[in-house]
Amino acid sequence: MGAAVPNLLSLARLFSAPVAVWLIVVDEYTAAFWLFLAAGLSDAVDGTLARLLGARTVLGSYLDPIADKALVMGVFFALGYTGNLPVWIVMLVVSRDIFILGGAVLLQTLKPTAGAIRPAMISKLNTALQIALAVGTLGLAAFAIEAGWVQRILIWAVAATTVLSGMTYLISAGRRLGSEDLS
Repeated sequence: MGAAVPNLLSLARLFSAPVAVWLIVVDEYTAAFWLFLAAGLSDAVDGTLARLLGARTVLGSYLDPIADKALVMGVFFALGYTGNLPVWIVMLVVSRDIFILGGAVLLQTLKPTAGAIRPAMISKLNTALQIALAVGTLGLAAFAIEAGWVQRILIWAVAATTVLSGMTYLISAGRRLGSEDLS
């Protein structure tokens, strides 16, 4: 039962992604804000519970990051679609994730013994800034707050950490491949 709770929270977060997207697209920003905030809190809770209960599972190790990415990417797409975020930042963030996923698949194909690439500190900062940007943008829209300068700072911080994070993954993958001739 202990292992089920963190996984159920991750599953709930995964299912909240399309709901959050729909709420944004139909201009229900207040509900989208609270849903995204609750989902973000559930991410902290499920990881903490898994550690405290000794309930880390293989399913959870896949479900948690998939739920996180589905929620954040869905919200970014919706905020870009509605004009609340510039399309270029949405494309940069999404492109980085596609790049990392494709690189991981390529690395495992070329060198199966390379192992998984763990997220670097810059990637964790990037994720935190992406979440802050999404929450901030939803909050601005939901509560009609005039603080576009905060959003602009977050956009540029996300852009910078997205590029740095992508470069970090590229360097890490290159090191794992080494100088072997893979042809």
